[in-house]
Amino acid sequence: MTKADILVYLKEHQDSRGIAHWTKREEQRSGLKSYGIGLTKLRRLAKQIGRDAKLARQLWKAKIYEMRILSLLIDDPKTLTMAQAEAQVDDLAGGYLAHVFSSCDATLAKTPFVVELADRWVKSRDVVRKSCGYGLLYEISKDKKKTAPDESYFLAHVDRIDTHHAKQSTSTLMSMAGALMGIGKRTKTLNEAALRVAKAIGPIDFDPDGRCDPFDVVKQLTGPHTREKLGL
Repeated sequence: MTKADILVYLKEHQDSRGIAHWTKREEQRSGLKSYGIGLTKLRRLAKQIGRDAKLARQLWKAKIYEMRILSLLIDDPKTLTMAQAEAQVDDLAGGYLAHVFSSCDATLAKTPFVVELADRWVKSRDVVRKSCGYGLLYEISKDKKKTAPDESYFLAHVDRIDTHHAKQSTSTLMSMAGALMGIGKRTKTLNEAALRVAKAIGPIDFDPDGRCDPFDVVKQLTGPHTREKLGL
């Protein structure tokens, strides 16, 4: 599939309601155009395309929001470099691009340098980098391989969130909460530590329009599925 093919697809599947919603979102200030196509449909298209690092580079240069989303979805973690990640994070402008870039089963989270990058970005003064760092930490928390970080690694990050969560931006606080949610579902010890900090943070009211309920990590960490999984 080529960039031209993808443009044809976007034009044929454009959604007027999605376009109208785009005009109200912060990302539209970045100068990108949107065809109003949702992430679910873009994920299906990305699966059809498959991993294609060359096409991903071409799509990232486009001034079309959906092409950039697709770029992040089809990029190849085997060829993705830390220098590329540092360059891309400066062009994210937050929002869904940042979410797909660092979380949501992100390609970046499958690179061999993800732990190093997450540890660097959570300490950054840049809001987007910090949010993406905690997004990557959430992805790391889902790693079940023997090579995954041990409990002490995650406990250190829980302590860091406990120390630094006050006065953070809503986007960073949401990313921190997501990391706590992932970490707290790994083991009993991590659940106890993450739950303590989640209670201190409380529910996060992230939707100024009031259409979504506040994000409550405590409910996630004390729900029946988590309790059953950890034998609580």
